[in-house]
Amino acid sequence: MMRSLVICLLFVVVTVPVHAAVKTIGQGEAMRLDPAGFPPDMKAAYAVMQAKCTLCHSLERTCVAVTTGIAPISGRPFDRAAASAYGQKMLRKQNARMSKDEVKVIVELLSYLLDTTNSRKQ
Repeated sequence: MMRSLVICLLFVVVTVPVHAAVKTIGQGEAMRLDPAGFPPDMKAAYAVMQAKCTLCHSLERTCVAVTTGIAPISGRPFDRAAASAYGQKMLRKQNARMSKDEVKVIVELLSYLLDTTNSRKQ
């Protein structure tokens, strides 16, 4: 029994992704990313994300997705493909008021954050 429990716990620890490399500031609805270590082009992309994404929701949703690797609403994995899919979904929303170029910049930022996080944990 104890051996089975240890094996199960080991499986969970080994298979659960940890994305702690991205720094956040604040908690709850006030949570946001800390862009201090971003390259200049990603700082500019972050400004676009702050301006556009917060028209409909706080950045907490994005922070949780990037730092945990799990989309907070759906509970599905949040990776580069998911970031692109969310970008396309937001582009189709009437009240999002986002251009294709703005969505592209935001998806590039999310990909950068996911790549940076994944390279640091390896």
